[in-house]
Amino acid sequence: MLTATEAGVGGVAVFAARDFVGGGVGVGRRVSAQTRVAVFGAGGTFATQPAGRLEATVQFLLTPAARAGAGLYGGTGFAVETARDRHGVAYLVAVIGAEAAPGRRAGWYLELGLGGGVRGAVGWRWRRFPGWWAPRGR
Repeated sequence: MLTATEAGVGGVAVFAARDFVGGGVGVGRRVSAQTRVAVFGAGGTFATQPAGRLEATVQFLLTPAARAGAGLYGGTGFAVETARDRHGVAYLVAVIGAEAAPGRRAGWYLELGLGGGVRGAVGWRWRRFPGWWAPRGR
């Protein structure tokens, strides 16, 4: 079973009646060959006010060991946003995404979905695999 620990940086934007735009960090753990549990925290603005967003998702990876091309995934979970006039507003989140070579040590990711509005994310992930896995290249 190919497991991995992941860390990443990225930006997230949620477009709704009032938008959230921010950047942050995330961690993930592939708990089985095709399942990743991920948490992402971002700081940014919500309708021009300083704000924060915390997301937790469970994702299904279609090609977790691919060393070339893009791997697709989808997931669901929840998000919590907070700002001066919004104290812990929670949303269900659904995402579909693509990431560069999920069987290698690092690569970009792109996500689209829903969660408090139309959600988009982009960033970079680093992965740590077990010692027996030799992910050639970055």
